Amino acid sequence: MSKDALGNIRTRNTVTAQTDRAREDQVVNNAGGYVFEVAGEDRIKRFLTLGVQGGTYYVSEKKHAKIEAQFVLDFARDHGTRLVDLLLEISEAGRAPKQNPTLFALAAVFALGDTEAKVSARAVFNRIVRTGTMLFQFVAYAEQLRGWGPSLRKAVASWYESKDARDLSYQLVKYRQREGWSHRDVLRSAHPKAGGESKRVLFDWVCGRPSVTESGHAGFIGWTGPFEAAKILSEMTDLKAKKGAYAELVRSNPGMTWEMLPDEALTIPETWEALLDAGIPITALIRQLPRLTNLGILTGARLTQVTKQLTDTDQLRKGRVHPVKLLYALKTYTQGHGFQGRSTWTPNQRVVDALDAAFYVSFGTVEPAGKRTLIAQDVSGSMSWSGDGIVTAAEGATAMAMVTAATEPDYEIMGFGSDFRRLDISPRRRLDDNLRTIANMTFGRTDCSLPMVWAKQNNLSFDTFVVYTDNETYAGRIQPFEALRQYRQATGINARLIVVGMTATSFSIADPRDPKMLDVAGFDADTPSLISGFSRGDFG
Repeated sequence: MSKDALGNIRTRNTVTAQTDRAREDQVVNNAGGYVFEVAGEDRIKRFLTLGVQGGTYYVSEKKHAKIEAQFVLDFARDHGTRLVDLLLEISEAGRAPKQNPTLFALAAVFALGDTEAKVSARAVFNRIVRTGTMLFQFVAYAEQLRGWGPSLRKAVASWYESKDARDLSYQLVKYRQREGWSHRDVLRSAHPKAGGESKRVLFDWVCGRPSVTESGHAGFIGWTGPFEAAKILSEMTDLKAKKGAYAELVRSNPGMTWEMLPDEALTIPETWEALLDAGIPITALIRQLPRLTNLGILTGARLTQVTKQLTDTDQLRKGRVHPVKLLYALKTYTQGHGFQGRSTWTPNQRVVDALDAAFYVSFGTVEPAGKRTLIAQDVSGSMSWSGDGIVTAAEGATAMAMVTAATEPDYEIMGFGSDFRRLDISPRRRLDDNLRTIANMTFGRTDCSLPMVWAKQNNLSFDTFVVYTDNETYAGRIQPFEALRQYRQATGINARLIVVGMTATSFSIADPRDPKMLDVAGFDADTPSLISGFSRGDFG
């Protein structure tokens, strides 16, 4: 007897367990559940903002990096010009916490992109590769992908040629070497043209060649002079005189940075007093907070000066300080010891308060959507993963969720794994207190359908569900997109679902066919504004 041809024709709603395929366009995630695939530009944006450092809970760093890197390489080969546009947009807006993924993708364009893509990459190279450190990282990636082709050589040469002598000297002195590369190595590979006596003297200095100007005198251009003067001071034997000498050198050369000074100078409080008076860039200040604390500098008016700078909106914006960098700084500084090394310090509470405030300030002004919002945070076992060894995916999700909670007047904030519970966290509580609350909290296996199931069962009205997750859902008896459909039918509310991915995988619970579902990358500085705008109905 043949199978009944009408046996699969249905008009009633059906549901599918998460370990079964509900639609042909679904794929299996790393936990064995069926979800949707993130592809194209959305996956590129995830890579650029989340990176692959540390892998994920289910996938080793090496395997994860290989999978995502191959996607980037293929995208660079097939859509190189568009990739360059994305790199420039994300880099200049400061949307990514780390520049390594952007620099890798840029190197991929030079290695695999077509002629048009390479021309585009050269045109914006100096806008993306802004510092010597970024140049060294880019060159290291370029070497491992292909090597020195004509386009690459021209781009790197233009980095040196486009700067005037003083700006170039700043880069040469402040960022001297990294990733196994020095400026001497790069100059020998790129062959930039000096274009004048000042740069010729600088290139000679970098390469260790004796150099004289046309007037016959030894040449130190721009910041090479103060740098060499600091080296001479380090040879002095009078320790008392040294303390004042380093400080005087800094005061007489406004703009001098700590990287231009010998290590010895950085152990002297007077040196840092002079650097603070001259104005330490905001990113450097954040990194040096433990050192400044140990040196006893953060007291009185000096403490007020530092805490005011940390919360200065203009400095945070101009310094492209990503919120996640502040999250790292807050967690590290608050615990009183580094995650690597043996340094310890006693946290200053006013500094902790300033870092907490700076985190929220760094997102800029987010306009409330004014919608009834359920913030649902995945706290399953896989969210305990910490790719960088500092902040877990759950802690990162907490920090991002706090911004939405602080913005929206009508919200609930819940946690889920295989259970669904209210979380003891609040935007009216300090961020570091909320992080401590969530740090060791896990609710078992992952079921991303629970926010919608819970809301339907309890007859609660929400316009928007915001789910922070790694998308490794598998434990539910209903697919998340089906649970949202049932919620809409039961309540008559055409609710939206925003999925904030906390790892750079290719998975999402958001249905790509549903215009009222949005997938975004966590740790993107624009995410809170995207959430608010989508919830409000500005797009989609």
